Amino acid sequence: MPVFDKKDKSRYETFTRRTVAAGGGMTAIFAVLAGRLYQLQIRDGDEYMTQAEDNRVSERLLAPPRGRILDRFGVELANNKRNYRVLLVAEQARGGVRQALDTIGEVISLSETQKKRVLQTIAQNKKLVPVPVAENLSWEEFSRINLHLPYLPGVQPDVGETRAYPFQSELSHVLGYVAAVSPEDKKSEDDQLLDIPGYRIGKRGIEKQLDSDVRGEAGNARVEVNAFGRVIRELGHDPGQPGKDVWLTIDRDLQRFTAERLGQESAACVVTDITTGDVLALASTPGFDPNEFNTGISLDLWKTLTENDHKPLLNKALSGTYPPGSTFKPIVALAAVDAGIATPDYRVHCSGKITFGGHDFHCWRKEGHGSLDLKGGIKNSCDVFFYETARRVGIDKIETAARKMGLGAPTGIEMPGEKSGLVPSRAWKQKTYKATWQQGDTLNVGIGQGYVTVTPLQLAQEVTRIASGKAVSPRLVHMVGGNVMHRETAPPLDFSEEAFAQLRAGMIATTNEPGGSAYPWRITEPGFEMAGKTGTAQVRVFTREEHQRGITKNENLDWKMRDHALFIGFAPIENPKYAIVCVIEHGATVAHVQVQMARDILLYAQKRDPLAMPTAYPVKAAENTTNKKGG
Repeated sequence: MPVFDKKDKSRYETFTRRTVAAGGGMTAIFAVLAGRLYQLQIRDGDEYMTQAEDNRVSERLLAPPRGRILDRFGVELANNKRNYRVLLVAEQARGGVRQALDTIGEVISLSETQKKRVLQTIAQNKKLVPVPVAENLSWEEFSRINLHLPYLPGVQPDVGETRAYPFQSELSHVLGYVAAVSPEDKKSEDDQLLDIPGYRIGKRGIEKQLDSDVRGEAGNARVEVNAFGRVIRELGHDPGQPGKDVWLTIDRDLQRFTAERLGQESAACVVTDITTGDVLALASTPGFDPNEFNTGISLDLWKTLTENDHKPLLNKALSGTYPPGSTFKPIVALAAVDAGIATPDYRVHCSGKITFGGHDFHCWRKEGHGSLDLKGGIKNSCDVFFYETARRVGIDKIETAARKMGLGAPTGIEMPGEKSGLVPSRAWKQKTYKATWQQGDTLNVGIGQGYVTVTPLQLAQEVTRIASGKAVSPRLVHMVGGNVMHRETAPPLDFSEEAFAQLRAGMIATTNEPGGSAYPWRITEPGFEMAGKTGTAQVRVFTREEHQRGITKNENLDWKMRDHALFIGFAPIENPKYAIVCVIEHGATVAHVQVQMARDILLYAQKRDPLAMPTAYPVKAAENTTNKKGG
């Protein structure tokens, strides 16, 4: 047994205490580590496993392909194309979102407006939701983003789809456009698609009217990503439900010709099938490019569109309201025959004006037309004839006839924004102005002036009913998905065939007999002749002094003060197939440009044989595939 002196014993005891202390410390450390490992692996293992899986796996909501919009022959009017874009996940952006945007801006061009928009979108969404930074990139820009991706934390390159309108302004008012979802949109409906940043919904036209049908149902994708957010592989994919295809009654080629013929006039034109009411062309000029709203319209372009006095954003065919002028005279003629006033021997003498209640009501022809029957009154568009006839018929019967012909109420066409126009009555004036209806009011209504207003689409309905004798209404949508839109058979109108026969005879004489107000611009080819009625609508009341000074002529006035020019017609006269309305704002001239436009369009429509075209209106809509032609 070793012998220790006191000094050695003290050293031994010190060493022992240190060893015990060190051992105890190590034991405590290991105990803490063991406890922590137990917490991580056993107690909270499932939670941390889920968090790790969430970091590795990203689940994304997918927008389904939007349904296509096609014309009656299967031509794609609105479809989808590839959209190379850049997304940003705010939660993964190192140094903050602003710095991330500045870094992205060094790779591709980003304006301050774009950056502000991204910041606003991120503020409205969860930080883990990918937000579009730039869309519709070129392949070169998209490639640069992918090349610099390791240095762009939180950035996700993506290939999606965007709406495309191949015919641009030609169909802008029919189709409308899609644009980003607004906060008000999210409040008005509950659809998870609206929560996808950058998602677009229909804002005008058919895109808005049938948005719920062409939108589809959301899908989702589960992808594995690395630390930089780059997609490694796709773990699962549900494409959702594609939107339904929509088949319109529009004939795209006739629409093109109509738009070209109107040019840059502030105008509207509607062409319908007389038998069915199908709208074959619905043009409002000038138009706009709906693609600009999809990709994000600039402030300068928006200002240009809103400040243009030709109102390119207004669908004049549905939402433009105008005094009908002489295109209202057929309504008075029907009411007069129906009331037994315009008998075969009924005549009115026109001396150039009529005096009533101390006021002179002038005819457009200062020297007058002499003695006229109903056919002559329509053919010459004699104002005095219809002043006197309206006075005898009375406003009550005129109002009734106008409403039977579809005026004073929306036509019910499948588009938003349609105006109702106005057919005045005694009760309306009393309610609106607290005043009694006067005979002078009736005289003004008799020539389509005064309080009465119409839309071009309502006039199209009027002339379709004149030509058919039935209560035909316009329609624009033939089929949604595989479902053909049902419509009732149009019943006969409550007018005698004699009334329609006299009216049609007057309209045929207007365009085909010498002296008719549209005779110089008639269709001369046999078998294609048209019948019609011209119209000139004043936009203001001229004083006696202005009449005497001769400044009522359009060429002496500023554009906004000139009369509107209107024409309604149908063709061919033997077996009517097509009806047309053409309205040119402030376009009344001695050359009757609106009649020339209508003549050319009607002739084109008649010579375009639908039977020679590809099969129209399939029994079942084609399957929705991006950029796939319909049958």
